[in-house]
Amino acid sequence: MAQAMDDLGAPGALLDRETTRQLDDNGFVVLPGFMPTHQVEEFRTHLHDLLTAEGDRAGTEVNKEPGTARVSDLVNKGQIFDICFTHPLLLAAVHHILGEFKLSSLSSRMPLPNHGHQALHADWSGEPPVPGNYQVFNSIWLLDDFTHDNGATRVVPGSHLRGKAPADEMPDTKAPHPDEELVMAQAGSLVLFNGHLWHGGTENQSGKARRALHAYFTRRTNPQQLDQAAFMRAETQDRLSAAARFVLDA
Repeated sequence: MAQAMDDLGAPGALLDRETTRQLDDNGFVVLPGFMPTHQVEEFRTHLHDLLTAEGDRAGTEVNKEPGTARVSDLVNKGQIFDICFTHPLLLAAVHHILGEFKLSSLSSRMPLPNHGHQALHADWSGEPPVPGNYQVFNSIWLLDDFTHDNGATRVVPGSHLRGKAPADEMPDTKAPHPDEELVMAQAGSLVLFNGHLWHGGTENQSGKARRALHAYFTRRTNPQQLDQAAFMRAETQDRLSAAARFVLDA
């Protein structure tokens, strides 16, 4: 792990004190302007082409979610996505929370008009961990602005520290939580968050696209959401460095 982190340029010093504090205390941090406009446009175009080409098959490598357009297994669907599991600052944040880690899955999610509302949840199906013994980490790469009416993610700050699941406190996890807030930011932003933070998508009432990428990580001892080694294509294997393949555990 240390060698891979070093080879990919991800020493812990990349995380400044405020970013680290927000991850530790709030469970999430928003990094505005993380992607330049041209990169956002390239992601949008490539995802559009993938959705068109895959049609009803889109998202089936992991799961299909009613009311959303998803594309999964993005590791194998374009070199453009490599940055989503090799960017040094991202990896430094994942390592800070998880220690030894690997990519679990890389996918996109777009809530369709009047759809997309999710129950508050954590990205870990097991028992909520003791704070500090975290198992999963997630990131959202915003390809459109996240606004109050287009399906922005809601979060409950600090909920990763409670050692509870949302259902332990809420009779209806789809209902609003008194402490929740919307993560609203401009396209090109990156949201980093502890996977045990209570969160969920909201309904897209805007009538417009709300696109995002999700790079999801887990501890190396856990199974992956998508078995990266089993799905690895020869051309993907050939283009990636040994350090990148280590992050994929492939």
